Amino acid sequence: MSALDSSIICAFLEADGQPVSGDRLAKDLGVSRVAIWGRLEKLRAAGFIFTASPRKGYILKEVPQILHPTLLDAHSRRLKASLPIEYLESVDSTNSEAERQLANGREAPFIVLAQSQTAGRGRLGRKWHSSDQGNIYLSLALRPFILPERLKPFTLWMGLVICRYIEDTLGIKLGLKWPNDILSPDGKKIAGILTEARLDADTVRDLIFGLGLNISPQKDFPTELKSIASSLAQASGQSLDVNALTAGIIKNIYTSWEEFKEDRWAHLFKEYWMRYDILTGKVVTIQLRGEPVTGMVEGIDEVGSLRIKTADGKTVLISSGEVTLRS
Repeated sequence: MSALDSSIICAFLEADGQPVSGDRLAKDLGVSRVAIWGRLEKLRAAGFIFTASPRKGYILKEVPQILHPTLLDAHSRRLKASLPIEYLESVDSTNSEAERQLANGREAPFIVLAQSQTAGRGRLGRKWHSSDQGNIYLSLALRPFILPERLKPFTLWMGLVICRYIEDTLGIKLGLKWPNDILSPDGKKIAGILTEARLDADTVRDLIFGLGLNISPQKDFPTELKSIASSLAQASGQSLDVNALTAGIIKNIYTSWEEFKEDRWAHLFKEYWMRYDILTGKVVTIQLRGEPVTGMVEGIDEVGSLRIKTADGKTVLISSGEVTLRS
């Protein structure tokens, strides 16, 4: 990715559809007019469409509809989001790549972001279908050095703040299926979260927060997923800018991590749960130490454990497990 290209695109985004003078760009960026023209030609070849406005400059008319590192960086700069992003065309799993980079001593925090995954995975070792058609596959790599028990509500908190960000940005009210599935308004899965940690003695040394989020219409979904999975584009009925959305989500999840680390999250935890939870009041079955537990969901406790009231009147707290809704 060229820093000059990113600066050029940033100027066009700031112009918001108005002409941008080549002479002005050259002066502001400290390069020649010829250099600006040359970079615009390269950007055209990459899928950006510019039109010339006589005596006024250029107008950015269209941008690539898939992840593009230059466009993503320009959006991130506008949001003042400075987190390092490792962009890959393809990777086995962004969580696995983040784990490898942490093991090799890379300084955290950083983001691993991929156009596609060949071995994406979810909880319990499940495979995550990873289309290359404009979705988000990312991992936030951290070295928090905190006690393991502090992480209990982390995955739930991050899922809730993503729901809040999507509602604030796109006007779509998603739902969270405890503990890590994000669902469309019609109950189809849109996103999944996978949090993985490495302990050093009694401290969390490495922490990886992974997110797979379907944005574009999923034309290549396997038959078995079409009835249970969806995307933000399908839920909203509109075409979405994957680069702008990705930049916003990256900033949102890192800001939310900082709030969590600094204990500035608890006052919003229950509020967000009440807004985005889809389980309270419903009968579910969940595996507890290999045995199924069935009961009505009453909510969560202060660290995000699920409260289930069984048929015999007992309240059971579940800290992890796979939830199945009973029909």
